[in-house]
Amino acid sequence: MRGRDLLGFAAGALRGHRLRTSLSLLGVAIGVAAVLLLTSLGEGARRYVTGEFALLGSNLVIVLPGKAETTGVVPVAGGVPHDLTLDDVEALRRRVSALVSVAPLTVGGLTARFGERSRDLTVAGVTADWKDVRRLSVREGTFLPPGDPARAPRVCVVGAKVAGELFPGRSPLGELLRLGQEKFRVTGVLASRGVSVGLDLDEVVLIPIGHHLRMFDRRSVFRILCEARSPRDLDAARRGILRVLRDRHDGEEDVTVLTQDAVMKTFGRVLAILTAALAGIAAVSLTVAGVGIMNVMLVSVSERTREIGLLKALGASRGEVLRAFLVEAALLSTAGGALGLLAGWAGILVLRGLYPGFPVASAGLGGGGGAGGVGLRRPRLRRPPGAEGRPSRPGRRAREAVT
Repeated sequence: MRGRDLLGFAAGALRGHRLRTSLSLLGVAIGVAAVLLLTSLGEGARRYVTGEFALLGSNLVIVLPGKAETTGVVPVAGGVPHDLTLDDVEALRRRVSALVSVAPLTVGGLTARFGERSRDLTVAGVTADWKDVRRLSVREGTFLPPGDPARAPRVCVVGAKVAGELFPGRSPLGELLRLGQEKFRVTGVLASRGVSVGLDLDEVVLIPIGHHLRMFDRRSVFRILCEARSPRDLDAARRGILRVLRDRHDGEEDVTVLTQDAVMKTFGRVLAILTAALAGIAAVSLTVAGVGIMNVMLVSVSERTREIGLLKALGASRGEVLRAFLVEAALLSTAGGALGLLAGWAGILVLRGLYPGFPVASAGLGGGGGAGGVGLRRPRLRRPPGAEGRPSRPGRRAREAVT
């Protein structure tokens, strides 16, 4: 048989069993689309987390109070970690040469009021360095002024959503905003940023950290964000931070220092495993579809013994009969894979439309390989052992059809 004859024979056989062909195509398409969508979601999750950490700033070092390890015995008294204070922040700024910026952070919740409007929101205490460390942009006005946090003026910077809800139709610059029982003059409005690592920057009010600590009756900062001079200085910055804080905390290493690249590598490994697990789950449905094609071809061989006999009676060799059924299976798996790719890409476009902020990745081709590989197993057309002297039952049926 020529190639054109094989394709025509296979296409005619598929058209002759439309329901069975449609169900097989549906199974392969669902498997391919599932692989495509789940791997795209996994890769999108990895890109999203990586992008969120990149928005924190480059060459970031995060200092948290408390040591993230368990050693020794539980103390009966004492043993409480030292607080991270503004004096510690100033010591890091002066004594660790590998750092460019040191930005402390405290967080609390208050009710903000302007005129007849009020709403509960997050109030963060920061310094002027926080703008550079977090790569923030100011839409209107200016950010908090630099200087001694303990002597900072009563000014604040509001998020984009806060400005729109508390100051509708007007500019908030120069207005007095009441936070709790105290008033702060608005000097700037942040550009819209959305949620970044758990903090919605559109619904936040930033005030000088000295006023924040006093308003909430605290002396410890929530965490310290530091920026190293370059990626090569990250390790030196980490060692310098630990050395300075150990000296200030009576020789005790009671803080946890995380570097941005270490956190991103950890999340990358976790999300890579998650993506592989999702792809494995989706591959199960693809394998089931391939097994379905294989079973369809086995049933097809059993049902079409007369047709096989006619082909052999007309001079077709064993290899040509096998190739005809293999081409039929290949057409089935290829068409199902193409439909699955179209459905998967359509699903990706729908997800991008529903969740524009989530970077759904476009997975590569090759989803139909599993179904095709399973479905292209050669149909077994050999005689049973010991039947060399007599024709097999399909052969007898074929002769009956010919005569």
